[in-house]
Amino acid sequence: MAGNPKVLAMTVKLLNRRALLGTPFATAVLPRFARSQQGHNPASQEPTDMRIRMTFNGRVMTATLYDNPSARDFFSMLPLDLTIKDYSNNEKIAYLPRKLDEDASGPFGNELPYDFCYYAPWGNLALFYAGYRWSHGLIRLGRLDEGHEALHGPGEFPLRIGRI
Repeated sequence: MAGNPKVLAMTVKLLNRRALLGTPFATAVLPRFARSQQGHNPASQEPTDMRIRMTFNGRVMTATLYDNPSARDFFSMLPLDLTIKDYSNNEKIAYLPRKLDEDASGPFGNELPYDFCYYAPWGNLALFYAGYRWSHGLIRLGRLDEGHEALHGPGEFPLRIGRI
C-alpha cells in the first residue's frame, strides 16, 4: 500500500493540511511557552514571603527564603528539630532528615556572610557567618535577616526551625 501513488498523494495532502492548520496554533502557543521558560530562573535569589525562625543556644535568628525549588522544598519540611554545629571557621551546619530538591543548583557569585545555603552532596544546611566561595553542590536558599551573631559562638546545640 505504501508504494501506491494515490495513497501517497492523499497522505502528503493530509499532512500538508495538518501542517497548515497547526501552524496558527503553534505560532500562538509556542512564543508564550518560550517566554515563560525564559523568565523562569530555578536558582532565583529573589526574596519571598517565606520567612523562618531558628532558635538555638537561647538565641533567635530569622531568615527570608528565596524563590527557588530548593527553598520551597525546605520550607515544606518545617517545623524541624535538628542539631547545629561548627564546621570549618566560617559556618555552622545542620543535617536535614532528607535531601532537598536540587533544581536550584548552579554557580552563583556575590557570596556574603549570613547566606543561608544547602550543601546537596551531604544533605546539610550551611549557615555562613564569614566569607566563603561557592563550591559545586552549594545551593543558596535565602539570607539571614536578624540574630546572626548567634552563629559566632562555638558549640553544638539543638536547633529548632519553624515558619514565621
